[in-house]
Amino acid sequence: MGSLLSIRDLHVSFAASGGFLRQPRVVRAVDGISIEVEAGETLAIVGESGCGKTTLGRTIAMLQRPTSGTIEFGGVLLNHLQPKALRLARRSMQMIFQDPHASLNPRQRIEAIVGEPLLIAGVDVVARKKRVAELLDLVGLGADAAPRLPRAFSGGQRQRIGIARALAASPKLIICDEPLSALDVTIQAQIVNLLVSLQQQFGLTYVFISHDLAIVRQIASRVAVMYLGSVVELAEVEALFARPRHPYTMALLSAVPTLTTHGRPASEPLLVVGDPPSPLNIPSGCRFHPRCWLRKQLDNPSRCATEIPIPAPGDSHQVACHFAGTAALQQPRASLQPATVGQI
Repeated sequence: MGSLLSIRDLHVSFAASGGFLRQPRVVRAVDGISIEVEAGETLAIVGESGCGKTTLGRTIAMLQRPTSGTIEFGGVLLNHLQPKALRLARRSMQMIFQDPHASLNPRQRIEAIVGEPLLIAGVDVVARKKRVAELLDLVGLGADAAPRLPRAFSGGQRQRIGIARALAASPKLIICDEPLSALDVTIQAQIVNLLVSLQQQFGLTYVFISHDLAIVRQIASRVAVMYLGSVVELAEVEALFARPRHPYTMALLSAVPTLTTHGRPASEPLLVVGDPPSPLNIPSGCRFHPRCWLRKQLDNPSRCATEIPIPAPGDSHQVACHFAGTAALQQPRASLQPATVGQI
């Protein structure tokens, strides 16, 4: 399959108040991201809170306008589309939101919520009611849910309603913005199975934003690891879990508890010192260098602080690290077994 979504050198910046009599400052929420998403795949985007992954998802959907760079979807450049043309393009691109309670209008009946994309598309009342019933059956709720209000449903059921709404316009791409984080573990598994089934049935493409490595391992085709607005590693899901090459990715995976057969920790986690720097003041060179455990092991080479690491073009496993080969040798393997699961 060919590329459905092409993101090139994407930047999203916000002005932040500099205080009284001070110049406004700039928050670089997304900073130079380039990714191709193939039709039918699931690209997971992971990273710490505040790394810019939700902003990236909203910008792909053009709910947030990019500062610079391009977003091409289905061969159409979205950046400069007029509002009417953008609305038409968005029919093929939908979102599932994080909070199933806040994302549904509590005063609207389910048939109105799910049918809204059809109403906007000009579908008549009879056809709309029929399609809503089909969609509710498809997500496991049944047509009798249509006349009810959101308060009648649990969190997992509300997320199914959100999925039905996303499917209403028959999209090609669905951006899932942490759709499972507000649900308990058993419900998460059900929703993951539903998403996988729908993808197989309709050939959907997902951009799946998450902090849960267990879910990412289960659902993703490829994984992009974000740090401070930038992608630091991009690889096939099995390659990333079995052979991570960026020190940040290694630290995330090593922080996941794994036990030996005797119930003891398999290895000590790699320590990432301190909190991420502010996107108001991104470090020079490699943006991870102030917190990098590998740099400390290598006696703080100067190029980490002065040179921006560039992934090799055309490499299917892309990593933004000057010493990626060295990192692979330094990493204790016991904590990176394929069964590793957990949260960032």
